[in-house]
Amino acid sequence: MSKPPKHLPQLSVRIDLDPEGRIGPGKIQLLENIAACGSISAAGRAMDMSYKRAWDLVDELNRICGHAAVDRQTGGKNGGGAILTPFGQSLVERYRAIEKAAATAARTQLLALRADISKGRKKPEKAGA
Repeated sequence: MSKPPKHLPQLSVRIDLDPEGRIGPGKIQLLENIAACGSISAAGRAMDMSYKRAWDLVDELNRICGHAAVDRQTGGKNGGGAILTPFGQSLVERYRAIEKAAATAARTQLLALRADISKGRKKPEKAGA
């Protein structure tokens, strides 16, 4: 008899604001990394992406939301940095709240899916049997 998977299947939430504008876990993680690292380049490196890619995603967020999510700070001893704007902080908080609500609402179905997957798994046969 096979063991059920230890972990519950996870939801990934993507919000389609318009046909060209989406907010998902990657962009939100980038914003969280910017808040933690204090720079777009460091946040991008933490996600194995180039500064250009990280900046393009920030620029896309600003465009699709119509508000700046990140405020770049220039100058200073270390060349400036970046912080989340109040809108950017709110965007992260709201996305995480939506994500949590969706996971809570789907928990029963995720448990059922895990059980269904467990039923379909076969116990590996022993060599020479």
